[in-house]
Amino acid sequence: MWKDWIRPFVRPLPQWSTVAIAPPSQEVIATLHGNGKSVDVTADHTVASLKPLVIATSLDAGQSPVLEYTDSATRRRLGVLHLVRMAPITAEGTSIALYSVAAGEHYCLSWLRRSWNAWLQNRLMLKSRAPHHLAMEPAAVQQLMTAYLYPRPVVLVSVRALGHQNIFPMDLIGPLERSGLFSLALRSTNVSEPIMREVRQVALSSIPAAMKNVVYKLSEHHKRPPDDWNTLPFPMRPSREFGVPVVSSALRIRELAIVHSQVIGSHTFFLCRIASDENLAEGLQLHHTAGFHQAYRRRRSVPFAEV
Repeated sequence: MWKDWIRPFVRPLPQWSTVAIAPPSQEVIATLHGNGKSVDVTADHTVASLKPLVIATSLDAGQSPVLEYTDSATRRRLGVLHLVRMAPITAEGTSIALYSVAAGEHYCLSWLRRSWNAWLQNRLMLKSRAPHHLAMEPAAVQQLMTAYLYPRPVVLVSVRALGHQNIFPMDLIGPLERSGLFSLALRSTNVSEPIMREVRQVALSSIPAAMKNVVYKLSEHHKRPPDDWNTLPFPMRPSREFGVPVVSSALRIRELAIVHSQVIGSHTFFLCRIASDENLAEGLQLHHTAGFHQAYRRRRSVPFAEV
């Protein structure tokens, strides 16, 4: 049909694709190039803030390294982020390097379609941009989509303190492998952010992809915790060490002891030690990746399962 042929020229690709992947995701390799070395940081980099866009890693790669994402099957370069070193964080006797994103680009589409799709997406973002101060510039969103070439798992974060209980979804999470730390980047306006800094304990429930709609509904808890914990649409149980309510049907439960927190732009960056780790079931976990990454995989007839 001619409509199918013309659609890519008049409509942008979705910015994000919600997909089902069996963890850990192995389809993309992240490599940090700097100081004359190239090091695999697939399990050692994460997003620390959105505004400004900041990448964290436990590897010091010099002043201006390049973070490269590569298809693990074809070894084809999918995208790059050009980084600039910021002041590091020191916690638990280790140093975490922070890098602001200066520029970025992806190679999932042909040059012509890539440029045209970015223009369409940027125009749509400018037309629909929310008026509040956390709205990212279109160029930064394009860089963030490049960071999501490595699919980001979605978890439900549980917090409990006297007079406060909450559970909400996050995907700005990940290990900083060489340091032994695990990180969370939470928007500083989240209602539970001061509680997390105070109690220094959280639990993560890795969620099956089939629970997508339920998980997205809980996004409202970033602003307001549930009035009645018993009305949540799934069974809960206490976590092993902390007794924090977690999702009974989770694929995996990790309890985190927060050892450091620091505001970085729009987000509070939490560094944690894993206090317990329960792998409860195998299955497809909810992930987010860039829409142009899914388009690339679809052309190769190996798309992620969408949910």
